[in-house]
Amino acid sequence: MNPPPTDRREDALRYHEEGRPGKIQVVPTKSTQNQRDLSLAYTPGVAEPCLRIAQRPEDAYRYTAKGNLVAVVSNGTAVLGLGNIGPLAGKPVMEGKGVLFKMFADIDVFDIEIDATTVDDVVRFCQMLEPTVGGINLEDIKSPDCFAIEKRLSETLSIPVFHDDQHGTAIISGAALLNALEVVGKDIGAVRVVFMGAGAAGIATAEHYVRLGVKREHILLCDKEGVVHAGRTDLDPFKARFAHAHPYRTVLEAFDGADVFVGLSAAGAVTQEMVRVMAKDPIVFALANPTPEIMPDEVQAVRPDAIMATGRSDFPNQVNNVLGFPFIFRGALDVRAKTINEEMKMAATRALAALAKEDVPDIVLKAYSMDTMRFGRDYLIPKPFDPRVLLWVAPAVAWAAIASGVASEVIDLDEYRTKLDSRLSRGRAVMRALGNRAAAEPQRLALSDAHDPRVLRAARILADEGFAEPILVGHRAEIETAAMTMGLSLHDLRIEDPAGSPHCEPYARALFDRRQRRGVTENEARRRVQQPEYFAPLMVTQGHADAAIVGQNMHYPRVLRPALEVVGNDPEVAVAGIYMMVFQNETYFFADTTVNIDPDAVRLTEIAVATARFVEQLGIEPRIAMLSFSNFGSVRHPAQAKVAEAVARLHAFRPQLQVDGEMQADTAVVEALLTRNYPFSRLHGAANVLIFPDLNAANICYKLLGRLGGAQAIGPILVGMAAPVQILERDSDVDDIVNMAVIAAVDAQERKRHAAPRLR
Repeated sequence: MNPPPTDRREDALRYHEEGRPGKIQVVPTKSTQNQRDLSLAYTPGVAEPCLRIAQRPEDAYRYTAKGNLVAVVSNGTAVLGLGNIGPLAGKPVMEGKGVLFKMFADIDVFDIEIDATTVDDVVRFCQMLEPTVGGINLEDIKSPDCFAIEKRLSETLSIPVFHDDQHGTAIISGAALLNALEVVGKDIGAVRVVFMGAGAAGIATAEHYVRLGVKREHILLCDKEGVVHAGRTDLDPFKARFAHAHPYRTVLEAFDGADVFVGLSAAGAVTQEMVRVMAKDPIVFALANPTPEIMPDEVQAVRPDAIMATGRSDFPNQVNNVLGFPFIFRGALDVRAKTINEEMKMAATRALAALAKEDVPDIVLKAYSMDTMRFGRDYLIPKPFDPRVLLWVAPAVAWAAIASGVASEVIDLDEYRTKLDSRLSRGRAVMRALGNRAAAEPQRLALSDAHDPRVLRAARILADEGFAEPILVGHRAEIETAAMTMGLSLHDLRIEDPAGSPHCEPYARALFDRRQRRGVTENEARRRVQQPEYFAPLMVTQGHADAAIVGQNMHYPRVLRPALEVVGNDPEVAVAGIYMMVFQNETYFFADTTVNIDPDAVRLTEIAVATARFVEQLGIEPRIAMLSFSNFGSVRHPAQAKVAEAVARLHAFRPQLQVDGEMQADTAVVEALLTRNYPFSRLHGAANVLIFPDLNAANICYKLLGRLGGAQAIGPILVGMAAPVQILERDSDVDDIVNMAVIAAVDAQERKRHAAPRLR
């Protein structure tokens, strides 16, 4: 693995250090609010489940977290591309693995780094873990030890064991192989495959391809010494399985006439000449990370008929292990599988291959900023952030475990899919999806207060991740001094200093033309454009930036005024502030949290429409509850009446919207209350958009939930503006700025692409 740039290294260290060190924590799942709770959680109440489990060991899955707990175990002998750095140095990687398990499949993880260098020690340690966990994910253990460890554990334990370094790439690239061969019309039993890289992943992938139908004698394995063949005497038993009596001795000879190349080696290991001599319609899987063995443009230059896959997200057909291990363990745990066998791995491969042939929903298209995504050369496997993967792979793995006789539980597949669908919130993936969309078409983003270290760090992240092209607005000397103090590079970041900008006079004329009948003189316009909070929005209106973020060091009302003076509102809707409130299992959108203090019925209607437009842009169907202290007229009061009037207006003029009210907050978010007591409601499910009757209620609610309710508050997102301008709340942190910048960038994309479409 190549070391990241200096700025990125500092960001990575800060990310892991700030706040609570590390990336994971243990959170109680039961109430611990009083002495009674504690007496049930521990002594004396805890004795009851202990006695039940002693009598019936399988009840551990009923009374403890065992059934949803995986141990990520590593001895640090082969950590990513860093090599044998030891178990302690590998701990951040294992914590990261735990985060992915939780994010994608809601599986809890204990990361366990062990000071054990022999196969026997690792095996014995894992065997002793069996009472604690429901499964073991072996990680970053060197080859060939990993083969022996996994084999012995699979034979001796009654819980699933999976070495992701071996099987993850095998399972996912196997799906890509099946579909690529279908696209080019080649028979899997006839193709010849060259592997470069004979470590754990290479050998496991080759074995998986054999089970898929590739003939073993058609696989040529290449390691650091060259081509593996029957005449070599330096081969371990695992490589020896591919030591055939063939004439190939050089890598170039191996490529000559080959149908498929699979690279699991190092950057730049493959030349254009190697690809040039491959068979018609070659399949090239260059999977070294972060830089492939050969870049797609190099392949395209010599073989335009090639189908290409890499491990990177910025090229088509990303082979990413996150498409596999979370969902494989999810399926295995849910049927209490005793092992992860070949049938289960094969089921995962075929499920991924089949999903790629399905119509891709809008939520996935929007996540990757694509108008269409269809099975073919550039879409062989699902995208890593496709929420459907959970619903396809986990059931396939679970059913394969049942069919092959290694499961302890039988499930109803339809009920199981419903359970999976509710396990993880689609909303929690919203910011990840927005980041993908922003990176697909980076926008020019003006950032005011650019001398602030938080803004500079956010700009560096935006540029490094490709989310946007930041433009730093402010005094050049202050910005450069701040960056130097921080040790942050500005080499690829543009600075726009209003004090010396040639745009000041044209901007002043534009502002004067807009505000001359609102008390602004020409001299006042010239003075105002020197201020970054005016200059940045003017860059947008004058076409020198696509979006702007302002207000890091100013009170919200103070910076909202310049934005309204320069940009103005969309005449069809009200300007309003939205907060995305991201909870563990759901995401809600609260409006208006920042702008309209006491909106009347007409303004409430406009706020609801503006909020719905934004939510639709995210690929989410809005279900809007107009909130009050009354449920559908249960209390009569002027405050209730204005909400009821807004609902009536929405029903009359926006009949396509799912919106209802007035209703109390618990009625809105608890589907059972809504459907049981008010079956006439137009909402099909619990509300995900909450329109508050006034700013008091909305502001108080989002702040309390953010501080006391464990919600992540993303915002305030300004909607209803005539151009993409977002305003930060005073003292926003780096993550807040990045989130708002991504939202502004996607807003700019959507306006360009669809000319700000209106709800019909």
